[in-house]
Amino acid sequence: MTPLAGWSTRQGTLARTLEMQGHGLHTGRRVRVRILPATGDPGSADARGIVFRRIDLEGGAADIPADPALRRAQPLCTMLRASDAAGVRTVEHVLAALVMCEIDHAVVELDAEEVPILDGSATPWIDAIRACGRIELGSPKRFIRVLGPVKVEDGARGARREMRIEPAARYEVIVHNDLKGFGDMTWSGELTPDVFAREIAPSRSYGRVKWALPAMLAGYVKRTPILRGARLSCTASIVGNRVIGGMRLPDEFVRHRVLDLVGDMAMAGAPLLGRVSALRPSHEMNHRLVSALMADRRAWEWAECAA
Repeated sequence: MTPLAGWSTRQGTLARTLEMQGHGLHTGRRVRVRILPATGDPGSADARGIVFRRIDLEGGAADIPADPALRRAQPLCTMLRASDAAGVRTVEHVLAALVMCEIDHAVVELDAEEVPILDGSATPWIDAIRACGRIELGSPKRFIRVLGPVKVEDGARGARREMRIEPAARYEVIVHNDLKGFGDMTWSGELTPDVFAREIAPSRSYGRVKWALPAMLAGYVKRTPILRGARLSCTASIVGNRVIGGMRLPDEFVRHRVLDLVGDMAMAGAPLLGRVSALRPSHEMNHRLVSALMADRRAWEWAECAA
């Protein structure tokens, strides 16, 4: 395929190891993360897409590939769990940053169950990845070219949700969302690394303060970690019809839906050549869409950039 404006023509990895630390949004636990560069070309043991590695387990390190087949339902985040029960949660922001910074192969090593939330956005990851630098590998850049439409929908819970992916020459997104007190919000456009970093990455996780405490208490009762690490410093916290401290971007909430969508769709293994249209997307709906796409081999193909 002809090289795309704004994208590289070769697969890439980090130029050096990235190190970050913070606390988990849901577990509240401190966690240290190292993102290790791939040391071989695609196809080698050290260059197999994005892999999460838990190093805190008693039985030794466990690898968990970013694969939609390993996704497990969790409230308010995306979780991956390997067959040996090792899991990692809240992976969506770092996955979005990696795919949109064109880091095709890396190992995300962490010493706890949850990726740190940092400031609630993808910008700290983008900045850290760019500071480390990117090196090209020998293989051509790959995209997932969408060949036919795939649609998922859910109207069972009151508000209708619908997502659709269809062929397009570039990575395009149209997301519609609404929130009581803030009205209808839409973001649409072509996604490139620069557009994502500028218009989408700064948007933060958000929620109403009056809902956070009941959700937290319910999580303790059910022994499911929910929002134990929520702070004003890592969320756009809503009280009434306003955000404490104000919004970072116009329609920040819908932009964060785009961020989460990009991170969840990154589990397909490459950026998309297709148009994603979404009405009230959620992690569950994102997962259903990427899984439906991957399951239909007539609906997509690998596309490689010409040298």
